[in-house]
Amino acid sequence: MRLFVALTPPAAVVDAVLGAREPGLRHTPDLHWTRPDGWHLTLAFLGEVPDDLLPGLTGALGAAVGEHDPFDLTVDGWGVFPHPHRDRAAVLWAGVGGDTGALAALSADLRAAASAAGLPGEDRIYVPHLTVARSRPPRDLTGLLSELGNGPQAPWPARDVHLVESRPGREDRYRTARTWALGWKTDPGRPPERSTA
Repeated sequence: MRLFVALTPPAAVVDAVLGAREPGLRHTPDLHWTRPDGWHLTLAFLGEVPDDLLPGLTGALGAAVGEHDPFDLTVDGWGVFPHPHRDRAAVLWAGVGGDTGALAALSADLRAAASAAGLPGEDRIYVPHLTVARSRPPRDLTGLLSELGNGPQAPWPARDVHLVESRPGREDRYRTARTWALGWKTDPGRPPERSTA
C-alpha cells in the first residue's frame, strides 16, 4: 500500500481556497488544477508499505498522534515549488499559518514513528501546504500569483489525523484507511480511533 499521514481541510477552508483560486482558473486555465476532494496537508509521506509492517506502523502512528493536543491552523496565502522560483515553478500551493510549531512537532513525531516502525526516513524540510495546481513542464507563474493576490484565509481547527492510501489512476485516488484523534492519550473523552466508514 502507498500511504501518507495527513490533515484534511474542513469545508470552510476548502471553500476559501476554491473562492480564492477562481481568478487563477481564468488567468491560467491550462494548469493541472487539483480536485478539492483530494486536498490534504501531508504530515508524513510513507511510500510503499509492506503488509507485514502495517500493524506496527499503525500502532506507532496512532500513539504519536495521541501525544499531541488539538491545535489551530489557518490557510493563508500562496506559494510555489521550487521556492522561491516563480519563473520556473512546478507546483502552486495554498500556505498554512497558525500554530505551525505544533504542526511541525506532530510531523516530526510521525516521521520518527514511521522510521522506528521500519520505514526509510524522510529528510526533506517540512513545508506545510495544500497543492492547488501543477505545471508540467515547470513555467513562470509570476503573473498567476499576481492575479491571485493575497490568497485564501480561513481558520482550520486540527482535531483528527488520517492515514491515507494513495491509489493513482483511480477516480477515488485517496482513501482514508485510519483516523486518530489528536490528544486521545490525555483526554479520556476522545476515542483514540474513529471509524472511516
